[in-house]
Amino acid sequence: MAETLDFNYSDAASREDELVPCEKMHLTMGPSHPATHGVLRLQLEVDGEIVTKCTPVVGYLHRGDDKLAENMTYNQFVPFTDRLDYLAPICNNVAYALTVEKLAGLEVPARCAALRVLTCELSRISSHLLGLGVYAMDTGALTVFLTTYTERERIYSLFEELTGQRLTNSYTRIGGVTRDVPEGWLEKVEKACDCILKGVDEMEGLLSRNKIFLDRTKDIAVITKEAALQQGLTGVNLRCAGVPADIRKDRPYSGYEQYDFDVPVGTVGDCYDRYLLKTEEIRQSVRIVRQVCKTLPDGPIFAQDAKNICLPPKNRVLTGMEDLIQNFMITTHGPQIPAGEAYFEAENPKGALGFFIHSKGEGRPYRLHVRGPSFVTLSILPKLVPGNFVTDIPAILGSLDFVQGECDR
Repeated sequence: MAETLDFNYSDAASREDELVPCEKMHLTMGPSHPATHGVLRLQLEVDGEIVTKCTPVVGYLHRGDDKLAENMTYNQFVPFTDRLDYLAPICNNVAYALTVEKLAGLEVPARCAALRVLTCELSRISSHLLGLGVYAMDTGALTVFLTTYTERERIYSLFEELTGQRLTNSYTRIGGVTRDVPEGWLEKVEKACDCILKGVDEMEGLLSRNKIFLDRTKDIAVITKEAALQQGLTGVNLRCAGVPADIRKDRPYSGYEQYDFDVPVGTVGDCYDRYLLKTEEIRQSVRIVRQVCKTLPDGPIFAQDAKNICLPPKNRVLTGMEDLIQNFMITTHGPQIPAGEAYFEAENPKGALGFFIHSKGEGRPYRLHVRGPSFVTLSILPKLVPGNFVTDIPAILGSLDFVQGECDR
């Protein structure tokens, strides 16, 4: 027979006040999770529904890009920069090329600089459109994603016509760009700008006064000015805290000082502010693109006075012995960059993307380091996430708009 247990309910009731409260729970979010926007892992400590501790774990996408650059020529590394922030590859190309050109003391022609500005701003628009679309989808608004993705595909079709690729464009070379714009392409860009602005207006109509979106973003994950500066944030995540910092204005490059545009700055620093800033930045980028289309100068798209750095035109390679030798030497040994060190930062959609290059006078860098803005952005998560609900995390991550390609490298 089974033994019967004598249980006294009154004793249990008397010990109710002595029960030890439950310990905090540890959760792992990612690295395979749709809201982490890539292979990011968050180690969470939660007390009920409130996050009390957040530790980001990165490195799942590490490919050793910095070290790979030391084993290939300067131009061979350009396609690898596409894979950093793969949502705005041309911006990465340009930032890298400008670093090498700074080291070489090389000045690119005016038409080349203008084409770089044009393609970078189109990339910025494309990146923000996708960032806002998935941000809205993370908060439950699927229709917005369909709207922004449609406009993004419009830009990708323009890139395909210009570069031959939709995503990994590899458009830039040291000292220039790969090809000039095809006939009628600028007119297509102008028409695309009209459609993009209509798409942004539609997105704002769906989100800006939407009760659900406001509840999920207003006063959530506020970044203060002190915290932003202390963590080294850049881009939208710095400007949302009230710091009017934009490298295109503060330290102009590629002729940005010639164009008239504003730098949107936030006042609150919450998730909703970051949404508003990206929306306004799209409008300002359209403003720049239209100015470039109207004022695009004539002339070459490659530096003409750097024979040891820039490839000669293809038609001359096929007809002249000297140009054929120049093409062969640059292709096999790489552009001959003088010995020295250089660091350059460009204002990318995700923030300031920096490259440090140490050269020993060869056709490849002796040392190269990438300063990825997404890596710095993730450093604020331990301060930003605690105190919020677990369900707030998708909105917080979406508003920060990082990409793991340039974080892990």
